[in-house]
Amino acid sequence: MTDRNKGILYMVLSSLFFAIMATSVKLAGNLPTLEKVFFRNVIGFAASGYIIYRTRGSYLGNNRKALLYRSVFGLVSLIFYFYAIDRLPLANAVILNQMNPFFVLILAFMFLQEQIAKLQWLAIFTAMAGVAFIVRPGPGYHLLPAVIGLLSAVFAAAAYTTVRHLRLTDHPQTIIFYFTGVTTLATLPFMFLGQFVMPDSFQFASLLSVGIFATVGQFFMTNAFRYCEAGDISIYSYGNTIFAIFIGIFVWRELPDAFSLLGVLLVLGGAYMNYQAKREKISDHSDCVKEDS
Repeated sequence: MTDRNKGILYMVLSSLFFAIMATSVKLAGNLPTLEKVFFRNVIGFAASGYIIYRTRGSYLGNNRKALLYRSVFGLVSLIFYFYAIDRLPLANAVILNQMNPFFVLILAFMFLQEQIAKLQWLAIFTAMAGVAFIVRPGPGYHLLPAVIGLLSAVFAAAAYTTVRHLRLTDHPQTIIFYFTGVTTLATLPFMFLGQFVMPDSFQFASLLSVGIFATVGQFFMTNAFRYCEAGDISIYSYGNTIFAIFIGIFVWRELPDAFSLLGVLLVLGGAYMNYQAKREKISDHSDCVKEDS
């Protein structure tokens, strides 16, 4: 198996486990959102801390201010995402959160002076048109959870934009440790201030599954980027949405209506255009390197 095929396989597996994580969040029922966020991160916190211990990495990191920003942005994104999962069809919540690559383009353009290609602008507008079909006011449709789901993508994009800056100063495992550590500590007071709801055995198993599947998904994603450039395999992360559609259908009978399905297809179309634009950039850069050499 080639390195590229390994990267694709790991990214698809990552998407599957993140979809199962979202399913576990929904299966946990009406437990408080912050309780779910705590269990999502405490297992990853322990796992990343152990990995750093075994590899003799850095717990404190170098750019601590940026590490804190990334963690806070990620915490807000998770709270909004889990809130949306509990109140929307699973596939809709997932696809709204997966708008984050388009917001990354915009934020990187605004704060990191990274250029956006014409095809990427088209991708952004196509994806936003898809969102308009998903986040639509109407009889029986709750607009607020959909807007919050979209905001989860905005804060996730802010977190990932910060990570792009942190890659120059800190190891990925340190970034994960900070993120899971800050989110665990931030939600811990909630657990002790009388807001904790004792789960039943099924809910407790679901909460544990949230943390386990999120950690496994992160493991596969990290390994995917070991074998391939992000721009070469990022499109496969949208397998998360495909898996969520089928899980939603089989577990909750969440058959997407025509508008939602069209919206999902437009977002996936925008994602593919963005993927193609990134590949063209990589190709152009390779040609420049060859000419310079």
